[in-house]
This record gives sequence, structure tokens and C-alpha cells, in this order.
Amino acid sequence: MKTARERVVEWLRDAHAMEEQAHTMLGKTAQQIDGHPNFRAGLDAHGKHSARQAAQLKSCLETLGESTSAVKTVTGQISAFAQTLSGYIVGDEPVKAVLASATFAHMEATSYRILVAAAAEAGMNEVAAVCRPLLTEEHQFVRWLDDQADIVTRDYLDANAAGG
Repeated sequence: MKTARERVVEWLRDAHAMEEQAHTMLGKTAQQIDGHPNFRAGLDAHGKHSARQAAQLKSCLETLGESTSAVKTVTGQISAFAQTLSGYIVGDEPVKAVLASATFAHMEATSYRILVAAAAEAGMNEVAAVCRPLLTEEHQFVRWLDDQADIVTRDYLDANAAGG
């Protein structure tokens, strides 16, 4: 049975891979979005935040004398690549991008909530201190995506009705 510390380290590795995946997925998805400059810019910006978050998690692991998981990171990159490939074959990419991004952001937020609770339980206050602001950032991104869902959907339907 794993100790609480071992679980926190495992979940930090998962979160690092998740942020690497988000960085790739959001950046590539933003490149595919046409006609929605605000949405595109927001995806691109959060993709850059994800790269910074991944670096913070890596630093946190290194402080604990641990390393990231190459296998988890590569698996996340492959998943991100597959997700962005689907954007090339669907006609409603902006709408699907909102859905996929919001789903992923909810998963990220919940992962950070779990990490904060687990780190606190394990007495790993430095880990909780790193993850709390990341949780806040993910909640902010989820709220922004909720607003974008209305805008992007309306714009897509209007363009579709006009034959675009």
C-alpha cells in the first residue's frame, strides 16, 4: 500500500503530464480556430499558462527529490495530438473546442483540489501552496469557457444559417 506522500508524488506526476497535454492541446486547437479571435487568444493564453503550471509542478517534484514521468508526459502528448487531429475532420470545431477544453479544465481543477487535500493530509504544505493558485487559475479558465460557450455557439449557428 502506498503512503500518502507516494500518492501525492504520483498525482503530481499526473498533473505535470496533464499540464503538458493541455499546453499542446490548447495551442494546437487555437491554431485551428478561425473567426473567433477572442476565443482563439484565450485558448492560446491558457496554453501558455499550462506550460508555466507544468514547470511549477516539475519544480515542486524536484524539491521533493522526485522527477516527472516521461511515460505519462508522452502519453499525454499523444492524447493531445489525437484530440487536435479530430479538429481537422469536424465542421463545428469551435463548438467542439469549447466542449473539449471545458471538460479538460474541469478535470484539471478537480485534480488540483485532490492534490491540495492530499498534500494537506500528508503534511506537505509546500505542495499545497503550489497547487492552490493553480486550482484558482483553472476555475477562472472554466468560468471563461462557460462564457465563451454561449458566444461561440451563437456565432457558429449564425454563420451556419447564413451559409458560412
